[in-house]
Amino acid sequence: MIKVGLTGGIGSGKSTVAQVFKTLGIPVFDADIVAKRIMEEDKVLVASIKKAFGEESYIGDKLNRKYIADIVFKDKYQLELLNNLTHPATIKAAEEWMATQTSPYCIKEAALLFEAGTAGNLDIIIGVQAPDALRIKRVMHRDDISRQEVLNRMGKQIEQDIKMRLCDYVIINDEQRLLIPQVLELHNKFTSDTTHNL
Repeated sequence: MIKVGLTGGIGSGKSTVAQVFKTLGIPVFDADIVAKRIMEEDKVLVASIKKAFGEESYIGDKLNRKYIADIVFKDKYQLELLNNLTHPATIKAAEEWMATQTSPYCIKEAALLFEAGTAGNLDIIIGVQAPDALRIKRVMHRDDISRQEVLNRMGKQIEQDIKMRLCDYVIINDEQRLLIPQVLELHNKFTSDTTHNL
């Protein structure tokens, strides 16, 4: 089975692309969703986050996402600290999940594949690319935050052009080119007889 990574900068639309792969019957591990779940269910991690960022990090048993975001997206050190706390558990969960899959290929969707140093554990990396102006508009609408807040978050990730050059394949999600044919082309490539030679 081929282990595929799916990545892209904030607002690139990688979750939309992941949904197309799911529709084709391909299992997808959403690292961001799993990380959020672990941050609420792993008692050792919860204690570590409270110690690092204060009791206000949680409201009851739920992560205070706005409070955490306000801290980490304004301070590179604090973001690195949070990632160092959460990434090991998320990486372990992804590896365990992939070991149980039986499809021709499976996908790990993660914004920080390269930043977290986990791309090397995967066979193929797909990048999702979109114009910066469109990315900013999407995230402002999705998260109900200001343009400056979006720019702060974008600034904490590897520049899109650099990230895309690190990928094996790139899907363009600019609302001009159709997504489904691009995904189908890769799906057919990964499930063909020549897949293992990629």
